[in-house]
Amino acid sequence: MEDRVHPSTKPIPPPPQAANGGPPSFPPTKGQAYGTTLPTYRPQARKAPPPRRRRRGCCCSCCLWFTLILIVLVFLAAVAAGVFYLIYRPHRPVFEVSGLRLAAFNVSAAGQLTSRLSLNVTARNPNRKLVYLYDTASVSVLSDGVDVGDGSFPAFVQDAKNTTLLSSTLTSDQTLDATAASDLRKRTTLPLEINVRTKVGVKIGSLKTKRLGIRVRCSGVNVAVPTRRAAPATASTSNAACKVKLHLKIWKLTIS
Repeated sequence: MEDRVHPSTKPIPPPPQAANGGPPSFPPTKGQAYGTTLPTYRPQARKAPPPRRRRRGCCCSCCLWFTLILIVLVFLAAVAAGVFYLIYRPHRPVFEVSGLRLAAFNVSAAGQLTSRLSLNVTARNPNRKLVYLYDTASVSVLSDGVDVGDGSFPAFVQDAKNTTLLSSTLTSDQTLDATAASDLRKRTTLPLEINVRTKVGVKIGSLKTKRLGIRVRCSGVNVAVPTRRAAPATASTSNAACKVKLHLKIWKLTIS
């Protein structure tokens, strides 16, 4: 049997005509292929960018909170310091020069200074509930800026309401310049200045604080220069005054 070809029931659309009536363009466009007209291109309006956060307002808020926190911390520290003072009534240690003897003092023609001094210093703790913890102290004696003796005091613990006597032998062996040597040879009495440097901590019950530097300066001490045949001279300390200063070091800043 012969195969029969059945025609399609759908009509075949005519080929699209060109817009000006001429022959259709080849290849046809999408609009021509589907029998539709492309819509006119219209540019879309740009959307406005989202509003940015105000950095200045954020910085102001951070600064405000930081200032408030700092004020609160300072207030709490002041309250704690006030409570501590009312409970313990802290006082600085007291130092006095109780005795000084110049056993030897000689300045040669070449400017060589040799000296030996015996120094006694009394340290008092006026507090009733605080214990002082002292490190080894360095001691120097000056006369018009010239170092005439160096020594040290040993470390010690000083209980509340306690008095401690510190003794040391100070010596000096150095070469002076011509002006300083000539001035010392002419003197019969030496005005002395005693400097003590150490670190001290405070013990409150079982709590120990960090040790801070202190500097003790005693002035108003006068001693006669002994001769070779005379006995060692005893210094006059009736008008000696000792001042105690804290020596704090914060980063690179030193506060005395």
